[in-house]
Amino acid sequence: MPNTPFKISCIVPAHNESSHIEAFIAALTQTLSAESPHVEIIVVNDGSTDNTEAIVQKLLHHYPIRYLSLSRNFGKEAALSAGIAFADGDVTLLIDADFQHPLELVPEMFALWRSGFDMAYGVINDRSDESTLKRWGSNVLYKLLDAKNSKFSIPRNAGDFRLMDRKVVEALQQLPERNRFMKGLYAWVGYKSAALPFRPAPRAGGESSFNAKRLFGLAVTGITSFSSLPLRVSGVAGIVISLAAFIYALYIAWQTLVFGNEVPGWATLTVGMMFFSGVQLILIGVLGEYVGQIYEEVKKRPLYLIDKNQASPMLTNTPSQANEDPSTH
Repeated sequence: MPNTPFKISCIVPAHNESSHIEAFIAALTQTLSAESPHVEIIVVNDGSTDNTEAIVQKLLHHYPIRYLSLSRNFGKEAALSAGIAFADGDVTLLIDADFQHPLELVPEMFALWRSGFDMAYGVINDRSDESTLKRWGSNVLYKLLDAKNSKFSIPRNAGDFRLMDRKVVEALQQLPERNRFMKGLYAWVGYKSAALPFRPAPRAGGESSFNAKRLFGLAVTGITSFSSLPLRVSGVAGIVISLAAFIYALYIAWQTLVFGNEVPGWATLTVGMMFFSGVQLILIGVLGEYVGQIYEEVKKRPLYLIDKNQASPMLTNTPSQANEDPSTH
C-alpha cells in the first residue's frame, strides 16, 4: 500500500435521497478525510424525482464532490458502473447514501487495505428485518449460482458496500457486459479479499427502490450471467420426461397386448398433452431468458447516459498514484 498520501474515490449512488443526503455527505467527508487529505466523492444521481439534484449542486461549494446525473433511472447497477468509470483514486469506496452502511466500518476497511487486502466488503449478519420470502429467495439464488461456479464463489449476504484497490477498479472497468449483476462481477475479478460483518441500520429516509419486481429481475440477471444450470436442468428434464413417456408407452402396449385392456381415452390424452405443453413452454421460457440477454448485449447500447457532469472547485488536482508515470515505481 502507498506510503505517501493517496487519493480516495467514493461512489455514492443516489435515488430520491433529498431528506438525508446533506447529513450523509457531511459525515462521509469527515470519515474519509481522516484517512487521506485527497478525497473525491462521486455522487451518481440515478433519475431522482425529488430535489436531490438541487441539494447536491449546493453541496458542490462545500465538499469535494463530482456530481454525475444520469439522463433517467437506469438502476443501481448502472449507477455504480458510472461511478466506477469515473473513479481514478488509488482506492475506491462504494457506499449507499441512506446510512444503512455504517460509516464506523470504513476505517476497518482501510486498515485491511493497508495490510495488503485488495478488497474489503461488508457482509450482512442479521436479516431478521427482511421478509421470509425475501430470505428464502436469496438462499435459492445463491444456491443456483454456487452450483456451477466451481472456479469462484459469490459471497452470501455481501452487497455493494466495499473498498477496492485501484487494480480491482481497473479490472471492473474492463468488463463490457450491459446486463450487470455487480455482486457476481466483484467475485469474478478475484483478488485478495476480506469480509467484515455488519448489521444494517434503519434507512434514514424514503423507501428502497428495490421492489419485488426489480429484485426478481436482478436475480434472473444474476443467474443467466453467472450460471448455465437452468439450461442443464432443462436438458435433464427433457431426458427424464422422454424416458418416462417411453416407459409409459411400453406399459400401455403391455396392458393392451397381454391383458386386452383398452387404451385410455381422450381425458388421459388431453391431460398428458397439456402437461407436456406446459413443460415445453417453461423450458422455452428459460432458453428465452438467455437469448434475451444475448440480444441485449449484441445491440451494444450504452449502459447509461450522463446528463450532467459537474465538479466541485474543492476537488484536489493531486493525481492518484495509479495515474503517475509507472516508471517511477
